[in-house]
Amino acid sequence: MYREQVDTSRIPRHVAIIMDGNGRWAKQRGEDRSMGHQAGVETVRRITTLASKMGVGYLTLYTFSTENWNRPATEVAALMSLILSAMEEELFMKNNVRMRLIGDVTRLPKEVRAGVLRLQERTSHNTGMTMVIALNYSSRWEITEAVRRIAIRMGNLDLRPQDIDEATIAGEMATSFMPDPDLLIRTGGEVRLSNYLLWQAAYAELYFCDTFWPDFQEEDFCKAIVEYQQRERRFGKTSEQVKA
Repeated sequence: MYREQVDTSRIPRHVAIIMDGNGRWAKQRGEDRSMGHQAGVETVRRITTLASKMGVGYLTLYTFSTENWNRPATEVAALMSLILSAMEEELFMKNNVRMRLIGDVTRLPKEVRAGVLRLQERTSHNTGMTMVIALNYSSRWEITEAVRRIAIRMGNLDLRPQDIDEATIAGEMATSFMPDPDLLIRTGGEVRLSNYLLWQAAYAELYFCDTFWPDFQEEDFCKAIVEYQQRERRFGKTSEQVKA
């Protein structure tokens, strides 16, 4: 139903997703939380394929936050193993998708770090949608690193305090290679950003739904796109100014 309502001429250039609810999905079924993460991988494949076909330019997925290290060690180990196995090159090549990584890769297990960096290199020549994997990522980490780099530039006399503006800060972010998200989707019923793209999401349209990520279907994604297209994005202006 919603798929037919999507205006293909107004597809958001950048969609960011917080893929929440994997563990609770598994718990409802009496399964281990890792089973929910495995089911969530299938949703990633479905939504990546659909978003690519729809013409989304960038799809950013919150895969593992810096806070997720606080989860039980067994779940973290299962997640790391799953991340490595889920990054199938076929998915990217079949859909002409380029993969980019944002986050602090230094803390990742060697095999995971090598695997995702290898995939990033192998898909770098693809010309379709860019899938951005936020892995060991948090906005506070990202902003802290940006401030540190700016301080180094100032210490090297490459930058003066009066020259620092929003573009300077944005240019030091891990996301400097892509536009800010137009639409940010969070599944699983929680209504917060959880340290995700806080700088970049300043004017993103936010869409929250109760559906757990493993149950999030193509129709659910289309519903989010339709609702996005029904909103008026004013960026501080009045409706009259936007229409003019």
